Amino acid sequence: MGFCPQCRGSGTLLESDVDDRRVGTPTPVASIVGDPVNRLRTGIGEFDRVMGGGVVSGSVALLGGAPGVGKSTLVLEIGSALAEAGIRVLVATGEESRPQVGLRAQRIGSMSDDLLITTESDAGYLSEIIRSGEYPLVVIDSIQTVNGVSGESGTGSMTALRDSAARLIAAAKESDVAVLLIGHITKDGGIAGPKSLEHMVDVVLSLDGDPHRNLRFLRGMKNRFGSVNEIGVFEMTDRGLEPMSDPSAVLSNGRDGTSAGTVLFPALDGRRSLIVEIQALTVPTRSAQPRRSVKGLPVSRVHQILAAIERHGRMAMGEREVYVSVMGGLSISEPAADLPTALAIASAATGVPLGSVAAWGEVGLTGEVRQVDQADRRRSESRRLGINRVVEAADRRNLDEILRELGLHPQADGTRSGLRSVPVESSGVP
Repeated sequence: MGFCPQCRGSGTLLESDVDDRRVGTPTPVASIVGDPVNRLRTGIGEFDRVMGGGVVSGSVALLGGAPGVGKSTLVLEIGSALAEAGIRVLVATGEESRPQVGLRAQRIGSMSDDLLITTESDAGYLSEIIRSGEYPLVVIDSIQTVNGVSGESGTGSMTALRDSAARLIAAAKESDVAVLLIGHITKDGGIAGPKSLEHMVDVVLSLDGDPHRNLRFLRGMKNRFGSVNEIGVFEMTDRGLEPMSDPSAVLSNGRDGTSAGTVLFPALDGRRSLIVEIQALTVPTRSAQPRRSVKGLPVSRVHQILAAIERHGRMAMGEREVYVSVMGGLSISEPAADLPTALAIASAATGVPLGSVAAWGEVGLTGEVRQVDQADRRRSESRRLGINRVVEAADRRNLDEILRELGLHPQADGTRSGLRSVPVESSGVP
């Protein structure tokens, strides 16, 4: 036209190319099945185990955890391990300064020249760095500090978080660069900000543990390139997070077996079995509502076990405070922990120590003890640690029978540890 129809000015129109890209031709699935997956193996066995063998190129992983649990330390160790193998790694930190990261790197011995640090937090700039392909792994610490599109909501808001994550994920997929995002968690244990980030990424990891203990547990909550039934165990030391090759020995360490109220449980977390110690303590009380304190187990499950002990084990638990804890900071949710929990409570109530014994089984409300999966693996792990006495479910066994076999059934006159037995007739059932 030569001029603008609105302002009537000349020379105000600019020529631009029209994007004439076409949709790619669909590919038969048979031609892509079996394509090799390129993984970056860090050499940190516990981390590679959870990831399914290493970090997949072009994947985006989200690592969540409570403040101070060791997320930044872990990713710095991962970057250092890859850098030592000649793979360049970039850590973009928006929460700490370069000197702060440098002090941590010096403390854990991560001083490779292929491990680089930047404090840049602009999503556009970071996307360009990823697309350059210069760094096979880029770590974002944390996604809540990345700035999204200018003019949108502030940093850390829902809109900025989604926009930043989408741009970083798109850059990772286009350039075949692995990206590891760090996300904080809220008070209820969820990753802060958008829960929707979990369906946008390929891998979701959770790092947890007792903040007052040295053990840390890395779990896979989602993994498009491997199994989620894996757990990695680390120990926090002055040199950083140290992988633990034999966590069972550590979790059950320091137990002499001479005290009442303690039972070993071969817990299954993923493909590995971990021997943990379940402790219980019962204290007489005159309170109308005795206290129930549970740590590491579902509270509702422990309440059901107490009801089964009182009804089928004939122990009056309504007059006692009950404290149950899984030592080591590990959280257990599988029903196989019912039987060792019941035995620990009964041992504490009667004052009878069980010694070196491992137990597993699901306790039903009718008093039966049911078998659970992977009994062979639990038995094998118990034998490996020298635990030759195991208590497990068998055909037609119930809780009352097992308590009698172990000498944990209260005497009829109620003389054992002041524990009063509950007569069967009190329930109205013959």
